Amino acid sequence: MAFKSKAEAREAARKGGLARAAKFRAKDAPSAPFAGTILDAMDAAQLTGPSWEAWRAFWRVVTGLPLSDADRATYARHTGRARTPAGPLRSLWTIAGRRSGKSRAGAALFAIWTAVRRDYAGLLAPGEKATLPIVAADRRQARQTLSYLKGMARLPAFAPYVASVLKDSVAFTTGCTVEVHSASWRTTRGFSAPAVVLDELAFFANESDSANPDSEILAALLPTMVTIPGALLFACSTPYAARGELFKAHERAYGVELDDVLVWRAASLDMNPSLDAATIATAYEDDPVAAASEWGGEFRRDVQGFLDVAAIRAVTVPGRRELPPTPSLRYAAFVDPSGGSQDAMTLAIAHAETHGDADPFTPEYRARAARSGLVPAAPPPQTGVAVLDVVREMRPPFSPDAVVGEFADLLRSYNLSTVTGDRYGGEWPRERFAKAGIRYVPADKTKSELYLELLPLVNAGRCELLDVPRLAAQLAGLARYVGRGGKGKDAVDHAPGGHDDVSNAAAGALALALAVRGHYATLFSFSI
Repeated sequence: MAFKSKAEAREAARKGGLARAAKFRAKDAPSAPFAGTILDAMDAAQLTGPSWEAWRAFWRVVTGLPLSDADRATYARHTGRARTPAGPLRSLWTIAGRRSGKSRAGAALFAIWTAVRRDYAGLLAPGEKATLPIVAADRRQARQTLSYLKGMARLPAFAPYVASVLKDSVAFTTGCTVEVHSASWRTTRGFSAPAVVLDELAFFANESDSANPDSEILAALLPTMVTIPGALLFACSTPYAARGELFKAHERAYGVELDDVLVWRAASLDMNPSLDAATIATAYEDDPVAAASEWGGEFRRDVQGFLDVAAIRAVTVPGRRELPPTPSLRYAAFVDPSGGSQDAMTLAIAHAETHGDADPFTPEYRARAARSGLVPAAPPPQTGVAVLDVVREMRPPFSPDAVVGEFADLLRSYNLSTVTGDRYGGEWPRERFAKAGIRYVPADKTKSELYLELLPLVNAGRCELLDVPRLAAQLAGLARYVGRGGKGKDAVDHAPGGHDDVSNAAAGALALALAVRGHYATLFSFSI
């Protein structure tokens, strides 16, 4: 066979080499699955010694192995239960602080043991493979757990079961493949799973697909386990806000004597006593609330969901992606600038409308008629409604000058010569926009204050949003950090690992549009 290029020949040789290697591994593969318990797998994975004893007690409980008195005390302390589950678990929720071993002694160990302990060919249709997904907020995070599994796969007890190792997956001779998935309800379906691992569930975010991703991802994943007996959903995460599926599981099942669901909550030092206790103590001194979540395994009570998903949907106009400029309208614009290497640069344009019936009477007639009781003294109420016209987002990498030029052209098409933005980057946004013929004005309000202005607009239906999934998801992902001890102002920001570039620009434009029409007289101190 003739190849068109050396690169094509090399690729064919690589694939052929992988195929031959897989055949040799299959030839030398064990004739029977791994027969040991998960504790035997821990020994094989070199997870031994006193620092791993809490995890050994954990797995004894989960897999129904005999417990010592110390194991029972550990179990009661971390589950709030006295009786152990009587039947096989269907879902396991592990809530533990950072560096507690969740990814290594939890997710990776469980995944490789599940992959090698059974022959899945007899459980599935001819040609079908079992897929064990490790789902995380993004593929990079999921690969960290997979890297632990790859390290275990090289050890003598597991190496004979390995059929192939790729960047995002490890295939085993038992007919099971462990692979990484990002948190998307679109891609976490269509396969048969002997187990599902949800890594750092509290921090799931998928800004392009869903405004409430964790529930939708669970809905997509649960049917994948129906056809394999004994399949287990294993969620492990450091806790964060008191909301989402992880918190719901905690509220529903922690301390409740259920036979098919178990919630285990522990501090970092409880599961990994080899950590530096002094470092954790310093963290508690610096910020007790954050440290209780990061290291103590407690949900943050100072963080609340900011906008309700149903409220966001109620003010979103279905199918409206963008509104063209109308000469009779007065627009306002807000930009969230970026240097072009990490964060997106976004622009939003909005205008305000007055909804409600116009007063048919002159003020003089209304005053005379009111004295006679013919008409009410007050005119009918009219409401200012902010309408979002445009949202533009440029994701990195990009040239800031090129984006400023593109945004400037868009602003001029809406008869705008001024744009408002945050104080990011000092003078450079002002200078860049000035060169493009646009006046850049720093906003007097902070990002949190803009979001707090947006809240009543959304809840009262006083705004109209574009049907842009990324905007809806970022708004739904905002968290409200409550001022502690009754002191200080509440702060609103995206959750860790999330983004709010689009929502920030939209909130600024909507608030500014109402200020231009006089509905918010003190929102901004400058004049347009």
